[in-house]
Amino acid sequence: MPIRIAITDDHLLVISGLKAMLAPYPQFELVYDSNIPTALMDALPKVQPDVLLLDIQMPDLDGLELCKMVKKNHPAVRIIALSSFMESHYIKQMLRNGASGYLLKNVTPPKLCEAIETVYAGEAYLDESVKHLLLDEMLTGQKRSGYSIPLTRREKEILKLIAEEYSNQEIADTLFISLRTVETHRLNLTQKLAVKNTAGLVKEAYKRGLIE
Repeated sequence: MPIRIAITDDHLLVISGLKAMLAPYPQFELVYDSNIPTALMDALPKVQPDVLLLDIQMPDLDGLELCKMVKKNHPAVRIIALSSFMESHYIKQMLRNGASGYLLKNVTPPKLCEAIETVYAGEAYLDESVKHLLLDEMLTGQKRSGYSIPLTRREKEILKLIAEEYSNQEIADTLFISLRTVETHRLNLTQKLAVKNTAGLVKEAYKRGLIE
């Protein structure tokens, strides 16, 4: 029997690319694909995939949390995380949440197939560059990242105070800067971390290790 595959990614272009990669391989059967992450939990009992290709960064429901939910309710489903980010905290968190594999989105068709077959057999699969990243971090004891967010000293100060629930005015008073300056830095931070609001900003900052 073919390996049943499900795909959840908020970018239709990525879904189309993955489907095109898998199409030539008869050992795989695509049973579900959607760019709406909130629909996945309702769909899983009906489609019953063996392997789920899951994006990490999605707007409505975070892939990290969705991974945990899937494994809690459907432990037999093997999850391969898909990401454009090669950061150790993302990788480790996905593995802690139950993912069996981690692939970058520039994966080649043969590697994608190898990853699916490996996790289906009950083993873990990590992209080679991800393995090197984790090994380097383990040997050096320092966090490594393939995707860093460059923040200025002032942005780091403001981000820390935002995480401590300071208001814009309180931040301005603490740092002896104008309210307008604080608002500008806050806007820059939301754009750099690609989030919409303060809750998302703090959550993303913790995930990326920008604040402890």
